[in-house]
Amino acid sequence: MSKLPAEHRFLDLSDYGRAPARWIANSLKGTAVTPIHVTLMFILSGIIAIACILTRQFWLAAFFLVLKSILDAADGELARVKNTPSYTGRYFDSVSDIILNFFFLYSIFSITEGSLVLAVAA
Repeated sequence: MSKLPAEHRFLDLSDYGRAPARWIANSLKGTAVTPIHVTLMFILSGIIAIACILTRQFWLAAFFLVLKSILDAADGELARVKNTPSYTGRYFDSVSDIILNFFFLYSIFSITEGSLVLAVAA
């Protein structure tokens, strides 16, 4: 189920995880798993990616970043499939994204000779 009606859809390259997210959502439709559970899974995937960045396991970090992105799309898809969207879920998803993105940038800063000002600005 798309977030946008057909007349408002556009090519979004960041939407690469939408097809696997739909598959995950449809697989979880008849289960007790909620969109909040999927959000918790994407947080865990993000934390593992950060640990991989800090230990310079970049291919593994890339895998967990892609998984995090797919799960990030899957929580919204699951909410739409189960017809259980909520402001709490949207807020939790958004805040989780912001916090994880900060720590992704900070972890990259911490293993490079980059500028903290640029990392915070990013």
